[in-house]
Amino acid sequence: MWVVFDLTYVPLRTFWLQRNLMPLPSLPLAVPLPLLPDITPLYDPVKGIEPHRETQAYLAAFQQLDRALLQPQGAASTAQLRRRQVELTVQMINENPFAASGNAGTLEKIKNRLRQRAGQDSAKRSAQLLLSDPWLAGRPWQQERRFWQQQVLPLVATSYWRSIDENGRPTNHFWRFDLLLFQSVFALDILLRVLRLRRRFPGLSWRDALLRRWIDLPLLLPFWRLLRLAPVVERLSSTGLINVEPLRAAVSRAVVSLLALELFEVLALQLVDGTQSLLRSPQWPGWIRSLRSHQSVSLNDEREVVELLRLWGPMVLGQVAPRLSPELQSLLGHALQQSMRDLPGGAILPPGLSSQLARGVVDRLLALSRSTADRLAQRDNRQVELLQRFGDRFWDELALALEQGGTLERSQQLLCTLLQEIKLTYLAQVNRAGIDALMDELDELTSPPGPGQPATPPA
Repeated sequence: MWVVFDLTYVPLRTFWLQRNLMPLPSLPLAVPLPLLPDITPLYDPVKGIEPHRETQAYLAAFQQLDRALLQPQGAASTAQLRRRQVELTVQMINENPFAASGNAGTLEKIKNRLRQRAGQDSAKRSAQLLLSDPWLAGRPWQQERRFWQQQVLPLVATSYWRSIDENGRPTNHFWRFDLLLFQSVFALDILLRVLRLRRRFPGLSWRDALLRRWIDLPLLLPFWRLLRLAPVVERLSSTGLINVEPLRAAVSRAVVSLLALELFEVLALQLVDGTQSLLRSPQWPGWIRSLRSHQSVSLNDEREVVELLRLWGPMVLGQVAPRLSPELQSLLGHALQQSMRDLPGGAILPPGLSSQLARGVVDRLLALSRSTADRLAQRDNRQVELLQRFGDRFWDELALALEQGGTLERSQQLLCTLLQEIKLTYLAQVNRAGIDALMDELDELTSPPGPGQPATPPA
C-alpha cells in the first residue's frame, strides 16, 4: 500500500493538499473530505517538494490585501496593495510557475475563471477589473473574497518546486525508508527461508535454495516496485487469506486463447513439413536395403526383425487365426457362392455345400498355421537362416522395384500432395472453427453439471 501511495503521491498531490474530490474537473465543483489529514507537510520532503516562491509570494500578498480590505476604511486605502496584486497576477500568467510541476493546465483554469467572473476576453484585464475601484464599489468585499478564496487561491496553492538530484532526476528519498523499514526485513525473511531449506536439504546449494524462493526476489528490487504485488499475492494465497484460483484460471484462459491457435498451427506445420521432407528424400532405396539382417544388427548383436517374426509369427498363426475360424468360414463360403454365380451358366452352389467346403478349407489352413506356429516357436538355426534370407531378399527386391519405373518418384509426389492437402484442410478448419469454440468446448467438458442436469457422457 505504501508503494502504491508513493508512486501516486506526486500525480495526486493536489488531492492530498486540498482533500477535495472533483467529480467534474471542468467545473468548480468540489466534495470536501475533512476526515483526511493533511499529509503534504510530512511527505513533501520525501519527494523533494518545496513551496514555489512566486505562488507563495502571491498568496502572502493576497492575505495582506484581504486584511486591509476588511478594515473599516475598505478599498480607499488599499489602492497600492491592489495594484501589486494585479502585477503579481500578470507575472504569474506570463511566467506560468505551474509548468515546473507538470500542472500547466492549472493556469488555464485560473485564467478561465477570471474571464468568466469579469466577463472579459483577457485574463490580465479581468484581474485588473476585479480589483479596481468601480468593481469593488458596487460589490461587497465579502462576496468577492469568497470567489478568490474558493476558486483562485486553491489552484494557486497547488504549485510547487521539486529539486533535482545529481543524476538530473527529481529528488526522491523514498528508497531510504524503503531500505530501512521494508527491504531489510524482506532480506532477513528470505535469508531465514533459505537457511531452512538448506537445513531440510543439506545437499542443496545456496544458489538453488535461493532460486526456490524466486517469487520473493522482487521484494528486494529498488525499482519496478509494483512487481512486489506478485510475492504478496503468493503469500496471501498460500496462507488462505485470499483465493486467486479464479483469477489464475481466467488469466490462463486468456493466455491459452491467444497462443493456442498459433501453437497448433506451428506444430502441425512442423510435423507435416518434416514428414514431407523425409518423403521427398531420394535415399529411400538405401534406407530399405539398410533393413537387411547384416546391416540392421544393433549394439547387442541382436537382429530385431528376425526376432519380431519369431515372436509375432507363432502368436498370430497359433492363437489369433484359430479364433477367427467362424468368420473365415462365413467369408470363404460367401466368396465361393459369388464365384459360382460368375461361371458360365450361372450355377448356384447350395449353401450347405458351400459352408462344408469353406469349413474344410479353413480347417486345413488353420492346421497348417498351427504347425507353422509350432515350427516358428522352436529354436531352429536353419529356420532363422531361412527367415534372414527371406527378409534380405524381400528388402532387396523392394528397393530394386522402387528404383525402376519411376515408382519411387510418383509415390513420393502422391504422398507429399496428400500431406499438403491434409495440411491446408486442417489449418483451414482450425481457423474457421476459431479458438473460442475450442475453449467453449473445453469448458463444457471440464465444468461440473448444474443441479438437476445430467452429466455429459464421454464421447
